[in-house]
Amino acid sequence: MYFHDKRLQYPVKVENPDPLYARMLQQAIGGIEGEIRVCLQYFFQGWGARGPTTKYRDVLLHTATEEIGHIEMLATAVALNLENAPASLQETAAASSPIMNAVMGGGERPRHAVEGMLHKTLLSTGMAAFPGNSDGLPFDCSHVYASGNIVGDMFANVAAEATGRTLAVRLFNAAHDKGMQDMWRFLIARDTMHQQQWLAVIDELGGLTEGLPVPNSFDQNEETKEFSYAFFGTERNGVPVQPGRYSQGPSLDGKGEYHFVQAEPLGEEPVLGPARPDSGAQKEQMSEPPTNTSLRS
Repeated sequence: MYFHDKRLQYPVKVENPDPLYARMLQQAIGGIEGEIRVCLQYFFQGWGARGPTTKYRDVLLHTATEEIGHIEMLATAVALNLENAPASLQETAAASSPIMNAVMGGGERPRHAVEGMLHKTLLSTGMAAFPGNSDGLPFDCSHVYASGNIVGDMFANVAAEATGRTLAVRLFNAAHDKGMQDMWRFLIARDTMHQQQWLAVIDELGGLTEGLPVPNSFDQNEETKEFSYAFFGTERNGVPVQPGRYSQGPSLDGKGEYHFVQAEPLGEEPVLGPARPDSGAQKEQMSEPPTNTSLRS
């Protein structure tokens, strides 16, 4: 069961509405780095979480519910930036900051892009936000990751928050309205905490020693262990990889030693059998001509 409060999680104010910026905000709602993505990711991870303790399920559901509030804030920001939008957007594009024009592609593209978004929001949503990205593409859940492995999911969550915070910083830098800058200061701070809390869960579940490799429930004696910590160099002339933490020294899980291996083929060239008569292949690909002669022209 979920409850709602009509008040926003944090104030959202817009002094100078800007339809171009409203379009940019859509990426933070329905883009692959956006709030819908992490909201659904945390919900499905939490709903499917198994184990003797429920605290990680609770953390996921608390944060997923918080993300609904972030979507609400951003949707409100989009609507406020679309209020009193001019019928002609020449002056809007011209008034946009150089950073905005650079981010959106420069030239005439911002004007046409904003006009396209206005048409969509006017006809479909009544000048409000929609569950899609800055190009108008609907969010399709293809980047919602819930594997059932708590540590694997936590790594996915760190990556989601890292890319989300990167987008948030770019939108902060592109904002020229003080209210929008203030909103992003709050949301960026929450992204900082969310990165930290997922890393803390990883640390609590064994960190980079007991927690790795994921899943740690698989017996590594079943692996071909000579390759478990080998960095494969695939450059054909055999030039060794530039040495780094990933190619030499003890592995992060303490269970092996990183080392460089020049990759070479260990298998043979594949030889496939003939095409099936009913596969639609050419007759030259088949060992025998098709038996059903009625299909011939």
